Amino acid sequence: MSPTDKPTAKQLAHLRQLAARLGQSFAYPQTRAQASAEIQRLRAAQRGRDVGIDRQTERRERRAVQRDLQQRADDATRVDPEHEVTGYGANARWSH
Repeated sequence: MSPTDKPTAKQLAHLRQLAARLGQSFAYPQTRAQASAEIQRLRAAQRGRDVGIDRQTERRERRAVQRDLQQRADDATRVDPEHEVTGYGANARWSH
């Protein structure tokens, strides 16, 4: 690899800025081409985030999990507030 193949300081700074803004990590590029590819990937993630796709998907998945936990009677982790615990904090007791 020649010195001209190494990513530029500007590319690396832009990568760090994009990754920090999105809360993502990135593979440290060894070449300018790899740096450009990482920048493209993070920009695509930013566009999706700006549109709200990630938030909508996350909200939908969270609701589905909550629904499953509430409706599955055979689930050992199911919480039934009427029959499980009475009281709050240090005063909490098993209801049966």
